[in-house]
Amino acid sequence: MEKLKAEWNRFRFKGVLAIALVFTLIAAILLMELSGVRFRYTQKSLDLLPAEQVVTKAQACADLQGDTLLLYSKQDRASVPAWKQFSVMLQDMKVGVVTVDLSTQAIPALENFSVVIVLLSDLSHLGNTLIAVCEWVHGGGNVLFPLTLDKNAYSSAVENKIGIEASYGYTYVGNIYIHDGFMLGGGKAFAVPDAYESARTVQLNPQTTTVYATVDKADGVPLIWEASYGDGKFVVDNFGMCDKAFRGFYAASLSLFNAVYLYPVINGSTFYLDDFPSQIPSGNSEYITRDYQTTIRDFYINIWWPDMMNLSDQYGIRYTGLAIECYDDAVDGATDASPDTGTFLNFGNMLLRKGGELGYHGYNHQPLAIGRDYKGIYDYKPWQSKEAIVKAFDHLVAFCDELFPSVPMAVYVPPSNLLAQEGRDILIAEYPQIRTLSGIYLPDDVLDFCLLQEFEVDENGIVDQPRIISGCDIDDFMTMGALSELNLHYVNNHFTHPDDALDPERGAGLGWKELHTRFEGYLQWLYGAAPNLRNFTGTELSAAIQRFAAVTPHTKIEDRKMTVTLDHFYDNAQFMVRFNEKEPDTVQGGTLTHLTGDLYNLEATDDVVTISFK
Repeated sequence: MEKLKAEWNRFRFKGVLAIALVFTLIAAILLMELSGVRFRYTQKSLDLLPAEQVVTKAQACADLQGDTLLLYSKQDRASVPAWKQFSVMLQDMKVGVVTVDLSTQAIPALENFSVVIVLLSDLSHLGNTLIAVCEWVHGGGNVLFPLTLDKNAYSSAVENKIGIEASYGYTYVGNIYIHDGFMLGGGKAFAVPDAYESARTVQLNPQTTTVYATVDKADGVPLIWEASYGDGKFVVDNFGMCDKAFRGFYAASLSLFNAVYLYPVINGSTFYLDDFPSQIPSGNSEYITRDYQTTIRDFYINIWWPDMMNLSDQYGIRYTGLAIECYDDAVDGATDASPDTGTFLNFGNMLLRKGGELGYHGYNHQPLAIGRDYKGIYDYKPWQSKEAIVKAFDHLVAFCDELFPSVPMAVYVPPSNLLAQEGRDILIAEYPQIRTLSGIYLPDDVLDFCLLQEFEVDENGIVDQPRIISGCDIDDFMTMGALSELNLHYVNNHFTHPDDALDPERGAGLGWKELHTRFEGYLQWLYGAAPNLRNFTGTELSAAIQRFAAVTPHTKIEDRKMTVTLDHFYDNAQFMVRFNEKEPDTVQGGTLTHLTGDLYNLEATDDVVTISFK
């Protein structure tokens, strides 16, 4: 040993050897990267359930007791479209509902219900039963009026009971100001897309009412309020919007009833990178050259991706990248592409090491449809046959398996959110590793085979996981949808493309610096409003959807405690809870996290949860 030490001390090139060792280590790391060697990636925080164990929402709701009465009429112009939205929303909230069409059915005995939802703009459809409904509320019942009420003799008869004095005029609802503590993300005004004079101009009785939302500012025309009446309560929604992007407002209004109101949520946040990894476009871009004097490739590698990674570090985002092999327009099954595998490996490995996930987007960017007409809206070609689709998709699967061996890929997102039924059938039949199909949540009526979804699980075990908003320049419609879904499902699901910074229709003219700033502004709002929102990959969000779709809560409220018994409970369930007349103290079988005002998130870790009151 002493001899070795002496020889080492006489060695003249120790510094050179150290430098050589450093370069050897760097070369080894790069070789591992480029050869597809896997590192130990973050394990899934929530695992998908086997397909045979899943319970659909319809199955979960089958045994619910109908303690909520929903009244609508096919003869009321606003009633039917509202009924379509409420039917889905109430099923998601696991509310047992008895639905009555007043145009053909009589109202059942009110004493069998705790809440009545009157989906009418014209109260004349209630006839003389309006008196009985008001008497029932006075004795302790709860009524929600979700639609802006027409001014007529019937609405005038209940004005003093719902705490208002109303004129015949209407108010333009350009912004909805949400009072602090009522909804997540509130305390500010949100622009209303396609705004019009949708609210009745009313004045509230301050002695009997509490206001939760107004037009434009805190003291604007009331849009959402509650009014005490005897031992019961009315809640009135006066903003006149009843489409998918506003469901969260109605869920929040409904939660104002009962001493404590509880409903299941997803509690998850996912960010997709469509067309990533993929071939980087060659050449230059007008906007990239203008702002950075560099090529598209260098912009992607040196600016866009480091910025996205920094946001991942700052907010805990775990991206789900959607691989696309090439951009040729072959629809005959030909697979002659020669993609740059180095680009795929570098981007894919960096994403995976950050705890992200990879999914499928396509061999090329042609939607899976056979013989379909794109009506001149998209420059796509229909596939020639099922065999052509399978051959091309097999090539994508083999390509990903070669580059990322042993990395499971369970999510498919269709190009341009277009997926025909024949394409869906092929994916389900041929690729059992795909457990999630992810389309969009907010309506897009451009084509009849746009993949428009709800958060649910199909009978075949496939999870439908819609993405809610997209891009970095998030418009008023998407902002409203994001706000609504944060309050209905407690979920964020967003997607963006690397080439957003190149496309003027997606805000490229603003420049990437401004797009980045706007995107980060959304992240600041999101995580400020929902600090315990769980950051998920696409597969993890699907696992949360499985549990959300299945769980069915049954609550028993006593003077000093509330007991929540859960059917179809697996290992974890999430709930939104509003404590209207109680204050929580201790929890057994779960954890309560305060969100805003009287709103809490309950995480159940047992099938029986007990919450004591102070």
